[in-house]
Parts: sequence; C-alpha cells; structure tokens
Amino acid sequence: MPPLFNRRPEPNLPPSRPPLALPLAELLLRVKQTLTDRFADSYWVLAEIAELTAPRHDGAHCYLTLTDQHRTGRGAELKAQARATIWSQRYQALAPAFYEATGQELQPGLKVMLRVQIKFHEQYGLSLDVLALDPTYTVGDLARQRLDTVRKLTAKGLLERQKRLPLAIGPQRLAVISSPTAAGFQDFMQQLSESVYDFSVTLVPALMQGTEAPASIRAALDHIRPQRRYFDAVVIIRGGGGKTDLLAFDDYGLAAAVGAFPLPVITGIGHERDEAVVDLTAHTALKTPTAVAIFFLDRLARLDAAFDGYAERIQELAFGQVQNAADQLRRLARHTQQAAQTQFAEQRTLLHQRIRQAATVPRAQLRQQHRILDRTRHSAQRAAQQALAGQQRQLRTFGRALAQRFRRHQQRRQLQLLRRRYQLQLAAERLLHRAELRLAQLWPAAQPEALGGFLAGLTPALPPSDASFS
Repeated sequence: MPPLFNRRPEPNLPPSRPPLALPLAELLLRVKQTLTDRFADSYWVLAEIAELTAPRHDGAHCYLTLTDQHRTGRGAELKAQARATIWSQRYQALAPAFYEATGQELQPGLKVMLRVQIKFHEQYGLSLDVLALDPTYTVGDLARQRLDTVRKLTAKGLLERQKRLPLAIGPQRLAVISSPTAAGFQDFMQQLSESVYDFSVTLVPALMQGTEAPASIRAALDHIRPQRRYFDAVVIIRGGGGKTDLLAFDDYGLAAAVGAFPLPVITGIGHERDEAVVDLTAHTALKTPTAVAIFFLDRLARLDAAFDGYAERIQELAFGQVQNAADQLRRLARHTQQAAQTQFAEQRTLLHQRIRQAATVPRAQLRQQHRILDRTRHSAQRAAQQALAGQQRQLRTFGRALAQRFRRHQQRRQLQLLRRRYQLQLAAERLLHRAELRLAQLWPAAQPEALGGFLAGLTPALPPSDASFS
C-alpha cells in the first residue's frame, strides 16, 4: 500500500518516482472505516447546545451544534464543536420525555447529557447520532444555576431590600411592565376598570418571554427610574405559560435590578406552583395579574373603610358636643325663667305689703304709694326684661364661643392630619434618600459599566404634580 503522504527525498540518493496519489473518496473511506472500527460503541457526552434546528413538519429531523467550552486558569478559552442529528422517529420520543422531565424544550444554551454514536460520511464529514438524552443532568444544572443566583442576591442583600420599602397606603399611580397584547394585562386592566376606584396606569411595553425578555424588562425599569416620583409602585405582570416561559424570570441581572429598584415592585407572572427568582426579590409576589389587581383594590377598600370609621367617629363626637351645648342652653333657659318668676313673686309680695300699709295712711300717702308702686312695677319689668336680654346675650355669646371652639377643634384636627401627612411624606422621602445613598454605595461594586447609565437616570425629571391625599 503506498504511503498516505509525500516523503522528502533523502540526501545522497537518486530522486525516486513520486508516490501514487489517492482519490479523496478512497482516503475518506479509509477514515470512515477506521472510525467505525475504533468507535463502534456509543458514548455518553456532556455538551452545550449552541445551535438547534427543530423539525418544521412531521418526518423532519432535528439538527444540533454541540460545543464544549470553558476557561483555563490563564483565561484561555478551550472549545470543541461537533454537529449532531436526532432522527425524526427518535426525536418524537426523546423531545416530549425531555420536556416532561425538565419543563422546557430543547433550545440553545442548555447543557445536556447525550448518548451519541460517531458517524462519518464522505460528503458531510464527521457528525454524531443522538441515541438518548439524560434529562436529570439538565434539571440539576438549572437548579444549580438558580441556587447560585439566589446566593449571589443574598450576598448583596437584594432578597430583602424591596420588602423594606414602604408601600403607599393607597397606591393608585401604577407603572405596569407587560406586553400590550398579553391576556394577563387585559385581565388586570378589566379588573381595575370594574372597580369604584380610579387608577392611573402607565404601560411600559416589554418582552415577557424568550431570551431577550430579561434585557427588555430591565430596559423598562431603567425607563421608569427617572420618573419614579410620579408612581406609587411598579407592577410586572404576564399571562399564563409553561415552565420554559418562566426561565427569563430566573435571570440574575433581572432579579438584581428588581431587588435594587427604588420603588416597590409587585409581580404577578402567571404561575400557580413555581416561584421565580424575581418573585423572591420583589416587594410582593402574587400568582396572577388578576390577583395583583385584587391586591390593590383590597388595599384601597380597607383604607376607605378606615376613613369611613374616622368620619363616623368625628360625626359622633360633633353630635355629642352639640347635644351637650343644647342641654346647657335648655338649663340656662329654665334657670332664667325661674329667676324671673321668683323676682316677680317677691315684687308681688312687697306690693301686697305696701297695699296693706297704705290702707292705714292718708289718701295722699296712698297716692304716693301708688306712684311708688307703679315705678317699682315698671322697674321690675325693665329689670326682668334687662335680665332676660342679658341672659339671651349670654346665650348667644356662649353659642358663638361654642361654635368657634368647635371650628378651632375641627381646624386643629385638620392641622394634625396635615402634619401627620407631611411627616409621613417626609419619612418616605428620607427613607427613599437613604435607599438611594445605599444603592449608590452598592452599585459601583456590582457593575462599573452600568454606573454611568444609573447616574444618567438620576437627572432631574419634570416637577411632581400636585397629589391629594386619598
């Protein structure tokens, strides 16, 4: 058999005839035969799916590009790559089983354990036939990634930071991050529109599933950050979906952005059993968009009930004070009437005494006594009228004083409520300022490149609109 490569002529030897060349097909056939003999068995391999072409119709095959890459201690990247094929009938059996075990379909970026057999074709080169998949390896790798993400967030204090933020007593100004066409967003808006309360909802569109969803949601948060003074809370909602659709909400960058956001973030991403990492870093995690709407409605209903209780209590106190004043006025009126009657009786008794005395004196003295009696009667009437007028003036003065006292009491209550509201607002501003300072201290250690975007987000926004206390 002639050699497979050309040899250099040895020195001091006459030139030999050139070796016979092999046809390419024969060379590749020998390579195929050697690989078939050497690697006749199948092998379990660990690899990452770099590219995947799923079957587009029944009977089509699934084509993959598998890679194996890591970094050495010096930072050099080592990489191996091979083409692989899952034939149609085998794909129809392996793909559903893999989805049932892992909750997701085969897709680029997954680390998998495959049983493969080496194949070599003269025209298409080296490839791997996939014979089996071990889903337990992929499930373990996803759980490990999730655990690493939670540990990183815990180390940076982002799991509990949102829960320490104060949520407004009656949140009605909401920034909603969702897809405009999502069924969950439509259910959320319908639930709010059917209530008796008025909400100001600002939709910030974002992708809610897929590999681009984390970056899209972070961009929406960055859009809200400079306008946060106009909102009470941020809501992240989406409709229902499979476990695969929730992978975007296990992203470390998205979870960290939610945990570090200066406003309370409420999530309702449409899952019943699973809990995404974003739910762990959010202020309040609810199951569905409808549950988020009910949460806000219930909070306003409880606030409304509290205000109704305060109003009833104020009404009871005011009615009690008015009733006490009316009772006091009636007592004063009875006292005035009794005093007038007593004085009149005394004057009548004195008159009768003088009449009896006058019967024994001359007529002139009697006339004089009559004149005195007349003057006394007029004086008594005037005194009674003056006393009655004085009592009436005192009653009017007391009524005005009572009304002024009631108004001052009402004004003091209003001022106390205003001071309480100002103190709450001032405390919220201080807490927000401290959170911003803490975030400014923590942020440079997390991502130096993102600091520029964060500082740009702190530029002064439009002045806040006048907001009344609900």
